[in-house]
Amino acid sequence: MSDLTTKAGGTRPRLFYFNAGFLRQRRLRRILTLAGYDLRLGKPSAEDLVAVWGNADTAHRGHAVAAAQGCDLLRVEDAFLRSIHPGRAGEPPLGLLLDSSGLHFDPATQSDLEQMLATHPLDDSALMRRARRAIARLQDAHLSKYNAYSPEAPVPEPGYVLVIDQARGDASVRASTPFEGTDRPRFQEMLFCAQDEHPGARVIIKSHPEDHAGHRPGYYTQADAKGRVELLDAAVSPWALLEGAIAVYTVSSQMGFEAILCGHKPRVFGQPFYAGWGLTEDEFPVARRQRRLTRAQLFAAAMILYPTWYSPYDDRLCELEEVIDALEAETRSWRQDRAGWIASGMRLWKRRPLQGFFGRHRRLRFSDSPKTARASGRNWMIWAGRTGTGQHPGAHRVEDGFLRSRGLGADLVPPLSLVVDRQGIYYDPGQPSDLEDLIAARTQLTSEQKQRAERLTQRLVQDSLSKYNLGGTIPNLPEGHRVLVVGQVADDASVRLGCEKVATNADLLRVARAANPEAVLVYKPHPDVIAGLRNGTIAAEGLADVVVTDSDPMALLDMVHEVWTMTSLLGFEALLRGVKVTTLGAPFYAGWGLTNDMGAVPVARRRARPSLMGLVHATLIDYPRYVDPVSGLPCQIELVVDRLAKDDIPPLGTTNRTLAKLQGLLSTYAHLWR
Repeated sequence: MSDLTTKAGGTRPRLFYFNAGFLRQRRLRRILTLAGYDLRLGKPSAEDLVAVWGNADTAHRGHAVAAAQGCDLLRVEDAFLRSIHPGRAGEPPLGLLLDSSGLHFDPATQSDLEQMLATHPLDDSALMRRARRAIARLQDAHLSKYNAYSPEAPVPEPGYVLVIDQARGDASVRASTPFEGTDRPRFQEMLFCAQDEHPGARVIIKSHPEDHAGHRPGYYTQADAKGRVELLDAAVSPWALLEGAIAVYTVSSQMGFEAILCGHKPRVFGQPFYAGWGLTEDEFPVARRQRRLTRAQLFAAAMILYPTWYSPYDDRLCELEEVIDALEAETRSWRQDRAGWIASGMRLWKRRPLQGFFGRHRRLRFSDSPKTARASGRNWMIWAGRTGTGQHPGAHRVEDGFLRSRGLGADLVPPLSLVVDRQGIYYDPGQPSDLEDLIAARTQLTSEQKQRAERLTQRLVQDSLSKYNLGGTIPNLPEGHRVLVVGQVADDASVRLGCEKVATNADLLRVARAANPEAVLVYKPHPDVIAGLRNGTIAAEGLADVVVTDSDPMALLDMVHEVWTMTSLLGFEALLRGVKVTTLGAPFYAGWGLTNDMGAVPVARRRARPSLMGLVHATLIDYPRYVDPVSGLPCQIELVVDRLAKDDIPPLGTTNRTLAKLQGLLSTYAHLWR
């Protein structure tokens, strides 16, 4: 985050502004306030500061007032990671560039960023590791300044020369072409050089997001697409486009910076902040930039040290990594939801949480009519447990995630995570699921992915977190080889669909006892069964040595040597804690070489052999979607883990509590109507 110098005595610098954008944009004012400034309207004195927004048309007001009053300027700009759409769409920024010396894109004055790149040691090994990890995350998640594209959107076949267009009149272009009227010829010269220096190669002109969105035209038009030159105005991932390029040409686009991060040495026809450090081929060098930097050093200064980043979850300043978390979750939500959803088979109490998950960008509609759903033109989702996965072709299945809540779903506690599956659903081994594909794809992890999965696993174990996080007592168990036998709800879908020979709690106990005659068998009924909300009660005392009901299941896992289960998620949670797991059914975590499988797992589809961390990454990071219970925003699992660990979960609302009581009464007296 940018440094802030306050006056003696710790008083906050008064910051005056003369641009209506500062008045309209609450997030902008909030970040400046958190950064230590006292925002004011009125007439400043010489000791005050005046804020100006870049080189905007209104910036001259601030410049004039500052000159008249003898004030210093604070130049404010959006940071290099911002939002899904450009700022004109009304989306608030996730960070600002606050510069007391100049503008990062204007070489006429040495900005704070340029001074940092020229003089900062940038030799801290921890900082460089952070930079390399962050670069990998941006590439993996396909994140840029604006993100209104799908990573799956097709890009041209590799082997092309990439020429990057920009919005006409862009401030960085004007700063790089200081003589009036020279900006269009500069782009024409760049296109000519791209063709001349790569004879015979295909040339792709990539239009600017604001051009194909219809806001501001670029410098190239369809008339420039002649011969081997093509104009690409589709919304595609810049990372995917850069990966297929053999050379990159730009005037001053941020995509030139991203080209460096991808390993290119772009040909630069302007004077952007990233030019002049030995990482570009500069047509118009900035003479004072003589230092040679690595990609990690350039990134560390521009993305970690220079910006002031903001966390929308906790209303505070934060580090880059938290902004990547927030933007990745928000863009994933937009990319999956932008076409809109229509939902079927959803109980009334679930509709509000579902709206929070899937209705942020286009309001979720509900209909139990397949005909209406198919005719809506929207994506269609069905609650997985309300229909067979072979029914309603084309519908996505929705289910609770694996780190769900503090409290039972049967008590109408809203979820913190949900999964959406296009093919089937994770607990039905009878057909493929998205989770199976994700697990198979994680046989190879990057070092960052492996470390992230390891950190997540350690946190889950350390804080004893599970699906429902009910807590409970820690029992006194007999000495010996302890085997935990996990009971399930009798009509649980994963039991019905994933079990053949052993499909009841009683049979599970009998098989476990036969295989472990000398062991201490500890039987744990399902929480919904204990609460009287679901069926599955058995007389276990004759088969088990100990029956535990109100015990903390995570504490139990620390006290046993093995877990036997049909399909319970507790088997997966046992794997995270290094406990041997035997499955009698076909849960999603069976068949990958990590469990002792006695059930009929779909061997043909589960040939991959991921590590435990690969299984964790696919199951907990890739597959579910999470919502922050405090801010209501899409988030990453790490924030949900933090909320659960700190018990930072808002209490159940009055409506849900009333519905939960009614559901409990109906369950208790249901036999009277049978």
